[in-house]
Amino acid sequence: MKLYGKNSVLERLKSNPKTIKKILIQQDHPEASYIRQKAKKWNIPIFFIPRDRMYQLGQHVNSQGVLVEVEDFFYVPYEEMLDRAFTQNQSLIFLDQLNDPQNLGGIIRSLGCLGNFAIVLPKRESVEVTEAVLRVACGSDNYVPVSKVANLANALALAKKKGFWIAGTVVKEGQDLTQTKLSFPLALVVGSEQKGIRDIIKKHLDVELTIPMAAPRLSFNVAHATTILAYEIIRQKNQTKSKI
Repeated sequence: MKLYGKNSVLERLKSNPKTIKKILIQQDHPEASYIRQKAKKWNIPIFFIPRDRMYQLGQHVNSQGVLVEVEDFFYVPYEEMLDRAFTQNQSLIFLDQLNDPQNLGGIIRSLGCLGNFAIVLPKRESVEVTEAVLRVACGSDNYVPVSKVANLANALALAKKKGFWIAGTVVKEGQDLTQTKLSFPLALVVGSEQKGIRDIIKKHLDVELTIPMAAPRLSFNVAHATTILAYEIIRQKNQTKSKI
């Protein structure tokens, strides 16, 4: 896999350098000295490339003058993720049949900024973590564990058995997010923009949540909605901590 862009590369060098195979950097790049220093520390091969050649190697993507070849994305085994999430009060975000890499990248970026989240994806009929996703995630992929499961409904059942409270998002007729007291540890299910959450998944929900909107015919895209929900999760979790 390849990473493009300054932020993605600098975050990978900072948090997960052992996954980097080699670095290609534009000859006049302003971060060249810092990147070379980090590469030397971790014995990562580094190559300085003319501007025109860098554009070609980036397949016409705006690489911001730096391109890194990395190992394939590592998916955390689900049971390992579940144990860690439970002990660390980490909230799980289950994405039901999300297919847009831009949305997945945006969700990972938001969750990385807010902190203490993990993502669960189904293996079928779902986007996975690709180079396009990593570009949008902008380095947050280093801080948000992702798992893939064969059956999302079974994975939710395991989470509930472990002690997680299961919430799901619906566009209409759910409980008002701003008026609902959330329980922790929490797993949140977010459906695709086209279909929402499947009925087989809804059977596992403890509560259905709706984001209140001033214009009833409008709706957020799935990445924006997940960001709002995740912010409310963090806000309530922090309130709970302050009362202990």
